[in-house]
Amino acid sequence: MTFLTGASGFIGGHLARVLIKSGRSVRALLRPSSNRERVSGLDLETVVGDLRDVNSLKGKMRGCQELFHVAADYRLWARDPAEIYTSNIEGTRNILQIALEEGVERVVYTSTVGCIGMPANNEEGDENVAVSVTKAAGPYKHSKYLAERIALEFASLGLPVIIVNPTAPIGEYDWKPTPTGKIVVDFLRKALPAYLETGLNIVDVRDVAQGHLTAMKRGRSGERYILGGRNMMLWEIFRTLSKISGQPAPKVRIPYAVAYAYGLTSTIAAKFTKQTPLAPLDAVRMARKRMFVKSEKAEREIGFVAGPVEQAFERAVQWFRNNQYC
Repeated sequence: MTFLTGASGFIGGHLARVLIKSGRSVRALLRPSSNRERVSGLDLETVVGDLRDVNSLKGKMRGCQELFHVAADYRLWARDPAEIYTSNIEGTRNILQIALEEGVERVVYTSTVGCIGMPANNEEGDENVAVSVTKAAGPYKHSKYLAERIALEFASLGLPVIIVNPTAPIGEYDWKPTPTGKIVVDFLRKALPAYLETGLNIVDVRDVAQGHLTAMKRGRSGERYILGGRNMMLWEIFRTLSKISGQPAPKVRIPYAVAYAYGLTSTIAAKFTKQTPLAPLDAVRMARKRMFVKSEKAEREIGFVAGPVEQAFERAVQWFRNNQYC
C-alpha cells in the first residue's frame, strides 16, 4: 500500500495517476476542506486528516510500505505567512514522524528547486550547490528549506527518505493555479504587457510525477535529486506560448528596479485590499537570478527522463482554456 499526500494538488494529482497506472494500491490523505472533485474517478482510497494536526494522522498510514509526501502550501504571498510555515515545516515533521512510527519502508519527500543554490557566475545549479537559509527568500522558499532539513534529520534517524527537487512544472490539472501556471494564465488573459530578464527551468509535470516513482525505486536515502527539464529565459517562454496560442508575446523588457518597485507597491497594497498582489515581492526577488539547473544526477542515478516541454505547454493552454481560466 502506498500513502500519498497532496493528491488534490498539481504534482500530487499527476503522481496519483502514475501510481495507480503502476498497479499500486493508493491511500490518499485529504484535508476536510479538500476539493474531492479533483480526485473523483481515480481508483484510490481516501482518508481525512490535516498535516498540521499530528493526532489527525494517527492510524491513517497503517499497513503502508511507501509514503510520497507531496502536499505543501505553495504560495508566494499569504495574508498570514505563518500558515505557510506551519503547513510546510510542522506538516512535514508530523507526517514523517507517523511514517517512522508505522515502520514505512521508503519515503519520497517533494522539496523544490528553490532549495538548490545558484552559482554566482550564472552557471547551472545542481544538488551540490547549497542554498543558505539567509538567501531563501520569502515564507515559501524559507519554509521548504527548513522542511528539507527535517527530512534529512529523519533520514539520519533511519527512515529511508529520498528528496526530489522539481523545477517549474507545467501541464494540465493545475487547479490553483501554481505560480508557473499563473504565468500561462496571465499570458492568455493578456495581462503581461512587459517581461523581466530572468529565466527558470521548465519541466513537464508528467515527467515530474514519473520521476517521483523512479526515485522511490532507485533513490538513495538522504540524497537530493533535481527533476528538471529545459532552462528557458522568460522571453522564450512567452514566445513558446505565442506560437501555441496565437497571441502576441510582450516585447517590452523592464529593468529589475522597476519590477521591484512595482512588486513592493503591489504587496503593500495587498495588506489593505486582502487580495493576492499581481506581482508578489517575493516572486520579483526570486526572479533576480536565473534559476537554471541541471538534472544529471537524477538521470544517472534514478533514470529520470524529461521530454520536450512544448507539449506540456500545449496541454496547459488547452486545459486552462477549456476550464474558463481565461
